[in-house]
Amino acid sequence: MDLDRPSALLRGKRLVLGVTGSIAAYKAVSLLRALTGRGASVSVVMTNSATKFLAPLTFEVLSGQPVTTGLFEACEEMRHLTVPEGAHAIIVAPATANFLAKAAVGLADDVLSTILLTAQCPLIVVPAMDGGMWEHPTVAEHVRILRARGVVVLDPEEGPLASGQVAQGRLAAEPRILEAVQALLTPQADWLGQRVLVSAGPTQEAIDPVRFISNRSSGKMGYAIAEAARDRGGDVVLVTGPTALRPPAGVEVVPVTSAQEMADALGRHFSWATVVVMAAAVADFRPREQAARKLKKQGRTSFTLDLEAAPDILAMLSAQRTTQILVGFAAETEDLISHATAKLVGKGLDAIVANDVTKEGAGFGSDNNAAVMLSRGGRRKELGLMSKRRLADEILTEVRELRTAGRPSAATVE
Repeated sequence: MDLDRPSALLRGKRLVLGVTGSIAAYKAVSLLRALTGRGASVSVVMTNSATKFLAPLTFEVLSGQPVTTGLFEACEEMRHLTVPEGAHAIIVAPATANFLAKAAVGLADDVLSTILLTAQCPLIVVPAMDGGMWEHPTVAEHVRILRARGVVVLDPEEGPLASGQVAQGRLAAEPRILEAVQALLTPQADWLGQRVLVSAGPTQEAIDPVRFISNRSSGKMGYAIAEAARDRGGDVVLVTGPTALRPPAGVEVVPVTSAQEMADALGRHFSWATVVVMAAAVADFRPREQAARKLKKQGRTSFTLDLEAAPDILAMLSAQRTTQILVGFAAETEDLISHATAKLVGKGLDAIVANDVTKEGAGFGSDNNAAVMLSRGGRRKELGLMSKRRLADEILTEVRELRTAGRPSAATVE
């Protein structure tokens, strides 16, 4: 799905676009054009503060519909009832911290917040605010409340803000917003009945009570796969090492720390699963012994750490499986295809997703990734640079083909 190219994926969908008083309000103009360009009918609702940044006439001309701005105007025409009537979704972009607070507690002191209390359709909220506000405990609590109600809240992005600060607060990029809208309104159900076990993130192998060996995995790829499988109808268990990511709603999350803990958790859920996707970056080695107390420098100029192999989880699961489809990942810095092929065959996998972590704009910590997917039977799929969520959907589509075809009896990769 190319989100940069207009399509008719939203044809017949009626949307309400709420715009609040943020400097990012000008970006709602482009979003409106993108939504209408995909076939949606869009009614715009602006708060009074939003009209200080943009004239309602701009949205009226582009949407071809009257713009609702005032509560009393809306009440006189009952537009707080008629605007959301029959709407497939409400999108609030940008959403200020003030709006989040009102939405969370049900305060209805303007037309947009009143509409939220009358609407019967899904809500997507796209926050934008200045530096430090997104991390404030009150804002975090309001976001938690909204997500618990099933509201889709997109995290703001990090970057330069209007105040000159560089922090997390920028409105999510338009492709992310469109992706969320299309995922909500044109859901796939091709994974209904599938039980998907996903691993994500790094493991931490303790040296002593305060130090550990780990890697740079952010967990974003594994979390994206879990979310994509959930959105396509699958039942999902996510076994995750330590990350800074929020647990996905609607997914059973099993937190672990070490490679052994991850192996134990995956082992407990393995017989339940029909598909297993090992996106975690599990440590290859761990300290042979963990010190009971913090190791002191004590004048040392060098230190030798005795390591042993950590559990080979992929090999363990491969040896135990019956009918499960087993997918691995290979993060490489050189000889991508040859190393991935060796792992595919050596571990007895059905497919492997290979990515070059040195590639610019992809790899650890990035929101984007690029990969090559190799499958038993010789299938090879090039997956160019794209968002990790979109890549997750591409991977699941390929796995669905494997599932439909059945597992070949031998691994042959050309």
